[in-house]
Amino acid sequence: MLDVPDGEPSLRVVSCGHPPPLLLRGGRVVTLQVDHPAPPLGLSEFMDAGFAAQSFPFEAGDVVLLYTDGVIEARDASGAFYPLSERAADWPGDGPQALLRHLCADRLAHTPDGFLGDDAAMVAMERVGRPS
Repeated sequence: MLDVPDGEPSLRVVSCGHPPPLLLRGGRVVTLQVDHPAPPLGLSEFMDAGFAAQSFPFEAGDVVLLYTDGVIEARDASGAFYPLSERAADWPGDGPQALLRHLCADRLAHTPDGFLGDDAAMVAMERVGRPS
């Protein structure tokens, strides 16, 4: 779960089992790994969930990428997993839609015959500056 407050340059993340979001800033990719992840939502009734949001900087021009495990578990012909962080770092930076197009095409090229083997989803959001 992700909260992007309007009035501050940050975002809050609650992790419930999905891979950690990636923050793209100035050609660098940072993994937003929370210190205290919660169990997957369907399992929270069986244990103390302890949902805790952790804040990370999210400034104008930053892009955050959310994705499912099917994205990073796509394998090439040798069995190697898709290197999402590395490939996201190669993105030239032309908005979140261009990032998603770049990664979708690259991920399909990574797999034999474009077969993923699992469902895959990605969402990218860019923090824009406030109008003056």
